[in-house]
Amino acid sequence: MQVTIVCEVTVGQNRKIYTAEFKSKVAMETIRDDETINNITKKYKIHPNQISTWKTELIKGANNIVDRKRGKKPLSEELDREELLKTIGQLNVENNFLKESGLFR
Repeated sequence: MQVTIVCEVTVGQNRKIYTAEFKSKVAMETIRDDETINNITKKYKIHPNQISTWKTELIKGANNIVDRKRGKKPLSEELDREELLKTIGQLNVENNFLKESGLFR
């Protein structure tokens, strides 16, 4: 497999930025346990900590995909819904008050 590098950025030292596709392929190799992390490190010349980080990110991302398919909504959507329901309730109370007071018809 060929190492795909998007670009090299110089920030005091040369840093390689890899594509998401490459990162996922390397992480999948560690998950499959066909080779040890040390062998994969030598094969791609990447630090073992970086490979472990990519593996962890892949596993966390997979959990999010499974949760989303089962209908679990992201926390932000649940909070938005609760805030909207609260606002609707408050507006209904204000509307009823104005109707009863005769200020609003």
